[in-house]
Amino acid sequence: MTSRAGARTSVLLAEIAVTVMALVWGVNYSVIKYGTTVMPPLAYNGLRVSLGAVALWTIALLWGGGAPKLRDALTILALGALGNGVYQIFFAEGISRTRAGEAALVVGASPALMALFGAIGGVERITWRAVTGIGMSIGGVGLVVLGAASGGAGPGGSLTGDLLVLGGSVCWAVYTILLIPYTKRLSGWYILALSMTGGALVLLAAGGRSLAAVDWPSVPVAAWLAVLYGSMGALVFAYIMWYRGVKVLGPTRVALFGNLQTIIALLVAWITLAERPTLWQVAGTVTIVSGVLLTRAPAQREAASEAA
Repeated sequence: MTSRAGARTSVLLAEIAVTVMALVWGVNYSVIKYGTTVMPPLAYNGLRVSLGAVALWTIALLWGGGAPKLRDALTILALGALGNGVYQIFFAEGISRTRAGEAALVVGASPALMALFGAIGGVERITWRAVTGIGMSIGGVGLVVLGAASGGAGPGGSLTGDLLVLGGSVCWAVYTILLIPYTKRLSGWYILALSMTGGALVLLAAGGRSLAAVDWPSVPVAAWLAVLYGSMGALVFAYIMWYRGVKVLGPTRVALFGNLQTIIALLVAWITLAERPTLWQVAGTVTIVSGVLLTRAPAQREAASEAA
């Protein structure tokens, strides 16, 4: 009974972690939207990802334990180039071209991508509850997109921006699935530091000219705060919460909880960017939450069963 209670507690803490992750990442849509209006997207992302990598390396060297072998380290660097480099290029370039809330809705397709790639790779077993939850969550995203299509969410949407964000979501899904085996045998701190470094190398290579062209003395304080939030908040603190969730709950359930960021992003964009949601979008958020809640019971039962 004690081990089962411990397993349930572990699942609950992981669920709290990914809920906090969704909050931080939901706010980050509007933060990035603002930051990429002050700086070029590649410069903004290159700076914040590099700062995130430095912070994660500091934590890894202090508390990370044994470092991974060279082969594993190089593989994680390569995965990080995809999941934190190419993804961030697509994401920042996309969100600079579309509404922050609309970008969050496109990212809501991630659970289906996670489930598809996870099933293909044999990384995760998909139960009927998970399938139902994914269906409800994606259906909720569809309702929100329908609301946006009705014109009630305000101007600023872009098909090009949406497609760029979707391309980033594919990169993130592939990265997450391929990273799973390493989370089971390597130090999480080194995984985070190495993968963020892989992303930083890609972004510095792609955005070096943009970084050099920025008139840094003229950058306003609010933009520096956006960089700080986007690095220490979204790429360090929230990323640690994400890693904890993936390790305990699996990538599909974490992606479903991540859909809460859609709701948060819509609310924050409404308040800060005047991107007013429609009744269709409200209905969609309710459906998304229902899909997330549907996955909780099987997650707790499976963890308890594994611990027994």
